[in-house]
Amino acid sequence: MPRIEPLEYDQMPAEARAAHDGHLKIARITNMKRTLLHSVPAFDALMTWYRLRDAVQPFLGERLTTLFAHAVSAETDCLICSTFFRRILIDSGEDPDALALDEREAAVVEFGRALAQTPHRIPDALYGRVAAYFGDGQMVALTAFGALMVATNVINNVLQVPLDDYLQPYRRQPAAAAAEGIGAHG
Repeated sequence: MPRIEPLEYDQMPAEARAAHDGHLKIARITNMKRTLLHSVPAFDALMTWYRLRDAVQPFLGERLTTLFAHAVSAETDCLICSTFFRRILIDSGEDPDALALDEREAAVVEFGRALAQTPHRIPDALYGRVAAYFGDGQMVALTAFGALMVATNVINNVLQVPLDDYLQPYRRQPAAAAAEGIGAHG
């Protein structure tokens, strides 16, 4: 049960409708975004995620950008975001529960998980492994992208934003159910 109900379009004040309509040019409006539209400044702040994604994707590539965001979201146990990125991985033919990663990808995924676990204590060795692949500006963008991913996860988790219907088939199944073949996309 959501702590704050996502707004329906006809419930939105003019400023929220304008933000909604502008965002539709970039991406779909989800339950999280309809919840954020209770506060347009909060919506605007978290929608900078798209600019940060666009900043890291040229040096990470599309797949690793998704893997990184999935790692952050799975580590924070964010149902909405982890399921969103599971969908992208599954639809591209990957098994999000059995990924094949090279050393660079493994370092970036581990960095994403560490940002979600203890961002104030990223081990020097891990940071060094990731930074060996990227320049200073890239590390700043990657870290900011991870931090904004964590912020998005916090919103979804604290406000108990409901999972969008289109994501239901991609939801990670409990280990026992997946082992028995219960549910879609285990």
